[in-house]
Amino acid sequence: MPMQLMMYIGNDLIEAVPLQREGLRQPGYLGKFKRHLKMKYSELISQSPQPPDFLVFEPAPTVKKEKD
Repeated sequence: MPMQLMMYIGNDLIEAVPLQREGLRQPGYLGKFKRHLKMKYSELISQSPQPPDFLVFEPAPTVKKEKD
C-alpha cells in the first residue's frame, strides 16, 4: 500500500490520496494535492469552525508469522 495524504476536518477523515515516495522530494508536490482537496471540499471547509488538517501516512508492511 502506498503512502497517502489524508485530509481531516475535526475527527472526520474526508479523503486519502495516494502519493509517490519520489515526489515528496519535489518542491510543491504535497501543496498541489492540498490545494486540490481544499478546492474540492471548499463548501465543507467553510461550514466547519476548524481548518482542515493534513497527515502523510505510510502503512507499516504486513508481517507474516511463521507457524511453529
